[in-house]
Amino acid sequence: MQLDFTALSPLDAYRWLASSVTPRPIAWVSTRSPEGVANLAPFSFFQVIGDNPPTLMVNVNTRDDGSLKDTLRNAQANGELAIQLVSHAQAEAMNASAAILPHEVSEFAHCGIASVPCERLGVPRVAGAPVTFECRVAQILPYPAQQPNSHLIFAEVLMAHIDDAVLNEQGRLDPLKLDLVGRLGGSAYCRTRDLFQMQRP
Repeated sequence: MQLDFTALSPLDAYRWLASSVTPRPIAWVSTRSPEGVANLAPFSFFQVIGDNPPTLMVNVNTRDDGSLKDTLRNAQANGELAIQLVSHAQAEAMNASAAILPHEVSEFAHCGIASVPCERLGVPRVAGAPVTFECRVAQILPYPAQQPNSHLIFAEVLMAHIDDAVLNEQGRLDPLKLDLVGRLGGSAYCRTRDLFQMQRP
């Protein structure tokens, strides 16, 4: 089978990419609006892109009507975001926070998700998240340059909160204890518990 992506509709291109490039880590991003409303939303177009400075990238698509999502609007306004990793225990709450809500409604309150303050940011973070990265916005890049339909948020990591319960005896992250979820195609997800090891040559 061959696919000519130049001939596919945007929706078909998304479906093929999202179903094949898997599993994808999920960034559960918390921000705060200039009016003080706390926002929380998940994104699976997410990755580590650098270590000096330590930088994460989250791709935030525009809505179908062309409007900007709250996450992007808040990050543009305040230059801050907290990025949580999602454990299997929090998967249902993460999914609930993907609902489209009015700007003045907080997903934390609407979905009953507990929060705690960040140390260096004016945004809340998810209570009980296995890992949270407090980040400042380094750059926001509209893409593509002509008629952008998404924005790449480059987020420099300032601080991390790591639950002691997900560390091993050496003080390192234990993937089995982390028990993160990854995004597959459609409504399918996976857990990071089926492990094997290989030594690099």
